[in-house]
Amino acid sequence: MTRSATRAHEPRWCDSCGRAIEWRAKWARDWDAVRYCSDRCRRERPGTTDRALEAAIVELLATRSTGATICPNEAARQVGMDDWRALMESARRAARRLVVAGRVEITQGGVVVDPSTARGPIRIRAVHTVDEPTRQRRRRR
Repeated sequence: MTRSATRAHEPRWCDSCGRAIEWRAKWARDWDAVRYCSDRCRRERPGTTDRALEAAIVELLATRSTGATICPNEAARQVGMDDWRALMESARRAARRLVVAGRVEITQGGVVVDPSTARGPIRIRAVHTVDEPTRQRRRRR
């Protein structure tokens, strides 16, 4: 297999929604230029509200203890105030972009899940770095 054939199948993530972009034969020539997974994502590029949601997620996680999680609606409430429900999908998209950037993890039931395929309620937590001290609790016997 040639180098160009293996490069064509490297994973890509959408700049707008953060979901995985599946390789398609029609994109073989332009794979390096593909940035969006759909026409909708191309039209709805991240704007100031999306960047505010990303900042709110990072800020909320910074105020929590190590390993604590937040719900996307907390960031939506912080940015949107009374109209927070309209921002829920945007908050999930912001969380997926932060996953791609390596800053957060998305969990369901305490287990890290693939953000591209996660359905239903999600929680967001900061990625643990090697520098951070980890807290371990002892079990009572």
